[in-house]
Amino acid sequence: MDTSTTTEPAKRGRNSAVILTDRMCEKRVTKRDKLYDRKCPGFYISRTASGMTAFNFKFTHPMTGKQCSLKIGEYNPQTFGVDAARSKVYAMKAMDPAELVALLSQKQADKAAQGKTVDEIIAERVAWMKTPVLKADGEMRPRVETWSNVESHLRRFISPRLGRMAASTVTKRDIATLSDDIVAGRYPGSKASVSNARHMRRAATGLFNWAAEAGREFVTASPCANLPKLDAEHPRTRVLSEDEIRVFWHGLDRDDLPWDRRTRLALKFELVTMLRSGELLAAHRSELLDFDGDAACFRVPAKRVKKRRVIEQPLSALAIEIIREALEDEDQQFVFESPVYKGQPLHRTAMGVALRGTKHEKCKGKTKTPGLCELLGLKPFTPHDLRRTAATLAGELGYSEAAIAKCLDHAVIKDDGEKINRVTGIYNQSKRMQQKRAVLDGIAAELRRIIGEPAPKTIAQDKLRLAA
Repeated sequence: MDTSTTTEPAKRGRNSAVILTDRMCEKRVTKRDKLYDRKCPGFYISRTASGMTAFNFKFTHPMTGKQCSLKIGEYNPQTFGVDAARSKVYAMKAMDPAELVALLSQKQADKAAQGKTVDEIIAERVAWMKTPVLKADGEMRPRVETWSNVESHLRRFISPRLGRMAASTVTKRDIATLSDDIVAGRYPGSKASVSNARHMRRAATGLFNWAAEAGREFVTASPCANLPKLDAEHPRTRVLSEDEIRVFWHGLDRDDLPWDRRTRLALKFELVTMLRSGELLAAHRSELLDFDGDAACFRVPAKRVKKRRVIEQPLSALAIEIIREALEDEDQQFVFESPVYKGQPLHRTAMGVALRGTKHEKCKGKTKTPGLCELLGLKPFTPHDLRRTAATLAGELGYSEAAIAKCLDHAVIKDDGEKINRVTGIYNQSKRMQQKRAVLDGIAAELRRIIGEPAPKTIAQDKLRLAA
């Protein structure tokens, strides 16, 4: 009887040697690793998730006996491959120990002279953006209130590729190559996207302009100037038809949907009020002015508004109905309270996630939750498309572009076809509440017609109907 056993070959250790090839330099990795060369001891490559491969020489310092490493270049399939790097390491091995120490000292001095790395500047830039300063409304908030988005773009796109480089050595070609890789889908972990390339460029421009300012001068000039233009991004034009509005509105009232009722009410509220998701989701009871009167409105504080200016949005009877349903008890402070975190508003992404659904079907222990668009049989759309739909309804009803623009919190450039003087626009601080109320009441009436629900003639009648 054959008692021999077949064993799997032992897994190669972390620092075990292989015969390095150009193909290994080009292989994509998910995290940083090192591969040592069997032909030339001390020669190794360092690969990063961003696609960069560097050649290095590891040796024992002849004076101190400590392990040292010298970067001898980066892989380039046309000009500097494995064979060229290996030959350079052989030449360094043949050097006199004093010459090798001098070379190491020179490399260290050059690195120090080059100044801060990109990662170090990113850390300082993020800290500067996060610093609280006094805002126009009297509140202390971060200097750049969108700092988390900027940091995300810096950490996601710039740090992996350029983070270890001295900021003063980053060139226009480095930024342009990174931009091209993102657009073409060659950047690890990112699909082909002109939008992502634009986000990266904007974050990089802010970073290097800030680094070049007097008093810092980490770089002499920004490498982001005069980059090749990116392809144009076409604006979204999705507008729900009357049939889609009807299906959407009544579908949100179904009892068999997996999404929280307040999230669904928030979607209705965006269609009715034309407000942005970030402006309405954190609506607080204290921000509802004259709620039981004839001039009810919702006052959105500047810190939640895109343009950092207070919005006073009139509330139609339909909007009031939605708010009353969302406010289930007198102790509830946030109109659209989170079902998970009591006393807190819904998360800023709640509406978008509810529309498109979750995508966990490949994750162990998790299941996919279909979105409202899929469940209701509607062509996909975003919460922002509801604003566009409401604006389109208002346009079809004959309201002026200036009145619609005020409801959308857009700058009013023309009124009745005439261009508004810039200085006049500064002096005239009118909220145009009557114009806005007329538009929003008109949209509410049109929505009631579309969904087949009669409108109450007065707010008082609306209160009586709700009480009944």
